This record gives sequence, C-alpha cells and structure tokens, in this order.
Amino acid sequence: MLLVSVAGCDAGKTGPDLINLMEGEGIYKAECASCHGAKLEGQPDWRIRRADGKLPAPPHDASGHTWHHPMEQLAAITKLGMVPPNAPPGYVSDMPAFGGKLTDRQIRHVLAYIESQWPPEIRASRAERLQQK
Repeated sequence: MLLVSVAGCDAGKTGPDLINLMEGEGIYKAECASCHGAKLEGQPDWRIRRADGKLPAPPHDASGHTWHHPMEQLAAITKLGMVPPNAPPGYVSDMPAFGGKLTDRQIRHVLAYIESQWPPEIRASRAERLQQK
C-alpha cells in the first residue's frame, strides 16, 4: 500500500513512474548487472579490447558513454544487440539481444532506471548534446 501511495505522489509530474523505475531496476539487476555492474560501473578496462578482440562491458553510470546516445539507439542495442546500424558490420560483442526475452516496455523501464541514476549535470549535458544532433 505504501508503494501505491508513494507512486501517487508523482501525479502531475513528468518523468518516469516510480513503479516503472522499480521494475527497470529489478530487470537491470537480473539481466544486466552481471556484466555492466551492480552500480552501473561496467567491467574493468572497458575501453581496452581483450585477447578475443571484444571490448568489456562499458559502464552505464556517469563515467561511461551511455548518456551520449539517444534512448531510441539504446533501446535498439538492448533489443537487437550490437548490430548495424548501431555497430559496424561484423562487430563482435558479448552484448546479447534481449528482444526475445524482454518487451519494448521492459527495455524502456530498464533504460529509464539507468537514466535515473545519472546526476543532474549529466542529464543536463545529455539533453544539450542530443538537441545539437
């Protein structure tokens, strides 16, 4: 009952719904955290290719580049994996496609959860960056 009351406090505000964020957090923890980190920190040395030629999972926190990309692109990567047009042809990655496992709504909730973890200055920089495109 408390959850419903707290969620109701957001009535009239723009932004993600608390229940949707909680769902996104749960899915993130179940499906994403094993590679991208429980605190969205990514894998160590995520910019350096491993011996197999693949890059480690990047962070989704403010230290990474996730916030540089539009939500539509992030949703496509999550749904389809690292394939064109979101990666060069033949790009090899450990990033699986979640389209057969998660609905578009669930993917949006995961991305909203990730975005909710960014500090206000990153969200502002992101909005400015995406307006310029």
